[in-house]
Amino acid sequence: MNRIGNVVRMQLVNRQTFIWVPLLVLGGTLAVTLMIWAMLPPAAVKYGGGAQAPMWYFFAVGIMGMTQTFPFSQAMSVTRREFFFGSLLTASLTSAILTVIFVIGGFIEQATNGWGVNGYFFYLDWIWSSGPVVAAALILFMTMTFFVTGFAIATIYKRFGPTALTIILVGLGLLLVGAMWLIGRLNAWGQVFGWIVTQGPEGLAIGLVITLVVLSGIAYGLLRRAIP
Repeated sequence: MNRIGNVVRMQLVNRQTFIWVPLLVLGGTLAVTLMIWAMLPPAAVKYGGGAQAPMWYFFAVGIMGMTQTFPFSQAMSVTRREFFFGSLLTASLTSAILTVIFVIGGFIEQATNGWGVNGYFFYLDWIWSSGPVVAAALILFMTMTFFVTGFAIATIYKRFGPTALTIILVGLGLLLVGAMWLIGRLNAWGQVFGWIVTQGPEGLAIGLVITLVVLSGIAYGLLRRAIP
């Protein structure tokens, strides 16, 4: 655990990547959203999706946490297992910070009638429908999934190179487009969105956990043979 803790400290040498930039993205998005809401009629209920911005940034954090720190860790005689779990622990800690901010922001919006302008940036009804604990779990797992996705992509790059990574990404893109075409062809978008809604935030959180475990297993397996 001490060596894993050393990896955490190694990742946090540049705190901007894991801490300050996500907080600046979140704060800047909130400020812009509030200014826009202030120009709209206060009686209308307003919702903003900008709270997702730091989660998307964690995709880039996963890439940077792998490509920028992994070669240095190998020069410091850190095992790949220690680097992997230390990186996940670092992302978990910083994701937890964002989660706490989301929950506190949700409570503030409930207490202030949406910042006094009837606007909701953190408190989204569907996410909070099962309470703050489930909402917090959903935010935490979603942020970690973005991180591990970026980490896994960077690991593929390190293991197989840019050509293989491009082929894999193009293949995944084609599968996604093909699935969308099939759903549209069957006129099944209503059923698909209806199924997602019926799962509720608990179902989505469970799905994210499964995705997180699968991607982590893939990333760890590739990391064992990745070239620094």
